[in-house]
Amino acid sequence: MIGKSTYKAAREVAHIVEDHFSRQIDAAKAQNSTHLATAPPARIIETMIDAAFWASLRREEGQSPKISLAFLQPEQSEQPLLFEHRLTLSPAVLTKIGPGVERPGIHLGVWYEGDYLHIWGMTRSIPDFCFVLDVSEPGLLVVKHRRQEGFGKFVNVAVLTGDQVKIVDEQSAHMPDCPDLLYSLLDFSSVSVWNKSLNVLVQLSVSMRSHGKGGILLVVPAGSEAWRPSIRHPMRYAVGPSYDELTKLMRRKEDNDPHWQDEIKRAIDAIAGFTAVDGATIISDRYELYGFGAKITRKVGSTPVDKLIMTEPVVGGEAIIDQPALSGGTRHLSAAQFVHDQRDAIALVASQDGRFTIFSWSNCENMVQANRIDSLLL
Repeated sequence: MIGKSTYKAAREVAHIVEDHFSRQIDAAKAQNSTHLATAPPARIIETMIDAAFWASLRREEGQSPKISLAFLQPEQSEQPLLFEHRLTLSPAVLTKIGPGVERPGIHLGVWYEGDYLHIWGMTRSIPDFCFVLDVSEPGLLVVKHRRQEGFGKFVNVAVLTGDQVKIVDEQSAHMPDCPDLLYSLLDFSSVSVWNKSLNVLVQLSVSMRSHGKGGILLVVPAGSEAWRPSIRHPMRYAVGPSYDELTKLMRRKEDNDPHWQDEIKRAIDAIAGFTAVDGATIISDRYELYGFGAKITRKVGSTPVDKLIMTEPVVGGEAIIDQPALSGGTRHLSAAQFVHDQRDAIALVASQDGRFTIFSWSNCENMVQANRIDSLLL
């Protein structure tokens, strides 16, 4: 029944999420955008989160459910799969149906009638700014939506882990020296920003995180050799000449072509796969692959990085200046040193535990900044 929840965090976050979706959809309507979703009321958000949370703690044949719920009517999707009989939105039903809908891109369609929510079927097509609730693992839920007319990763709005709630802070995109990659992840409604090539770095980040082995991706200026003194040579898996499949695909750039999208995904996954090899993977800002398994070393004449500024783009997250070792392990320390020595480069670092950090140079603070973004990549 709508509004009857027992998960405390669902009640705490519902009105915040309602406000976000209302603002985004109203702003899109003001720009005469079409194919927009219906903004979900707080009581429906609360009920969906409650059912999904308790379902996440259940098991079906020893497996925890991984499901995606989308709030929309069948008429708002293309070629929906309709159940002959509606299913009640409950933890028991979600657990039972979970194994059949855990593949990426499949959403269970949820709507309401009176005071009850029901599951009407499944869909792969949802409107812009559609409320989506992902069950990623036991006790971990992610509220997100499809980016307006964008190809690629959905926008995360909130992350709930047990009794911990993280609300993504939209204002983080306006902080000084915000890395372009972080700006792209935080800019909820800008079509022009998202459809630039920054999308590739977002997809690389998601793919790096998904292989679960940890890794470092260094992005250096194309045509420059300045980064080489920060790498121990010979580089075991150097690529010569540089591998430019992804570069050529981005020059073609056909966002609405499914075949092109598949090719892009395969090329991105290939590069992200190299980051699982011990050492750093190096690409240019045009996505040319220079090598992988590289060992980072302190540049001759450079000083060791002794402090950095750490941030996380969530509400209540404050910038902290601390020692680099506290940002993570050896990967994080070596990435911070690389950016300290190569200030026009960025380093993307994935940890085996799922943490993900962007290292870049802050001209305002005159030090390395570490932006933890795993809450945006789930």
